[in-house]
Amino acid sequence: MSNFFSKAEVTSSGRPVLLRNEVECHLLSAVDLEPEDHRHFSLLKSGLLILTTHRLIWLPSSSASTPTSASAIPLAAISHIFSSKKSLKSVFHSPRIRFQVLVSSDGRVFDPGSESGSSSGSGSRSVVVTAVIRGKGDCDGFLVKFWDSWRARSWEATETSDSGSASASGSGAATGTGGGLYSSDGSVRMVGVAGILRKEQEMWESTDKSLQDAFQDLNALMSKAKEMVMLAEKMRQKLLSGTSSQTSGTNDEDMGSKEEMQDWLLSVGIISPVTKESAGALYHQQLSRQLADFVRIPLERAGGMINLIDAYCLFNRARGTELISPDDMLQACSLWEKFDVPVMLRKFDSGVMVIQNKSHSDEEVFARIKSLVTKPEALLTGISPTDAAMTLGIAPAMAKEHLLTAEIKGLLCRDISPDGFRFYINLFPEIDPCNMYFVKNYGICSTWIKAVSTTG
Repeated sequence: MSNFFSKAEVTSSGRPVLLRNEVECHLLSAVDLEPEDHRHFSLLKSGLLILTTHRLIWLPSSSASTPTSASAIPLAAISHIFSSKKSLKSVFHSPRIRFQVLVSSDGRVFDPGSESGSSSGSGSRSVVVTAVIRGKGDCDGFLVKFWDSWRARSWEATETSDSGSASASGSGAATGTGGGLYSSDGSVRMVGVAGILRKEQEMWESTDKSLQDAFQDLNALMSKAKEMVMLAEKMRQKLLSGTSSQTSGTNDEDMGSKEEMQDWLLSVGIISPVTKESAGALYHQQLSRQLADFVRIPLERAGGMINLIDAYCLFNRARGTELISPDDMLQACSLWEKFDVPVMLRKFDSGVMVIQNKSHSDEEVFARIKSLVTKPEALLTGISPTDAAMTLGIAPAMAKEHLLTAEIKGLLCRDISPDGFRFYINLFPEIDPCNMYFVKNYGICSTWIKAVSTTG
């Protein structure tokens, strides 16, 4: 059988990798995709069907272990969606959604965006695909969103913006040199440096007007959110390309402001956050997978472990107006035990909850703490959570949890004073109970005695 459906990429947690400006609209579980020609085309059984503004994405139940088996159907390849007919027969079988898909000459779903699709589009034929919903999802709501996404044709707007930005420089140069001193409306055409400055001024005035309109009220902000994300992405790309071609004459202040702007633009947020409206009964499952993908970069910056409260604030900030509750966050983290994701939820004995990479090693942290606490000055005065935080590059609260864990393991001893917690290396394992006054000429105990005698 030929591979009828297009391939779709997924993340390490099993979430689909969305295209540029692609947004999720609705999800259905336990869905079969059945082309009408079963003899030549393979079937897809019992998977998660995700409707976006650009595609129908089908993920198998074991998508985490077999990420290459994810499939997709571009909405541009769908020529017709059949209306659902209510009959007595439909009451006794699973809900079905039928739509007509264009197929290229090589037996695959017609994709106008690919080179093979554009070359073989004239010889394409149609195949009816049936989506059999065996789960308990909202089939009628999915069909309504399916119709809306197909009629909106958002993929055409993306293609138009890409082609327009790609040819903007060439068309601008042509009109600037071959159109004379007067434009089509009779105004004087600005050429040279003055024309470039005038064009930049008009662009920033238009951008400023868009920002003012977007922040008038919450409804306007929501309607302009997509445009703002696209604008931020264009600004980020411009800044990234500009830094690579900077000369040595740029001062440190300008470079610092550009780096700050890049960090701000890189944290624009999640373009397509999982919502209860789009995911339905699968809300917490999909939220858990999206959260696992999101915390990957914060964990890398935090050394492999981050406080659950900090992760909650960062995640809600990235979601914009689609905020989640602490209960939703905790439930999403608890589902990681069922999924094959590279992160986990950990609870210390003190009750503090953190998110950490599964590859994060406590032994490596204990080794760094031991090297810090065995320094001559630390043997005398001990270390505080702040000292450990500076060495480990984490927050003092997290460093204190590591020190308490090292104490439980027998590596450290704790001293509580009015100045707070101080931790010392544990010398008791090196003391012989049968000869308590015997001092070895090696080991940490000997190093401690030398440090005390030197300062005394």
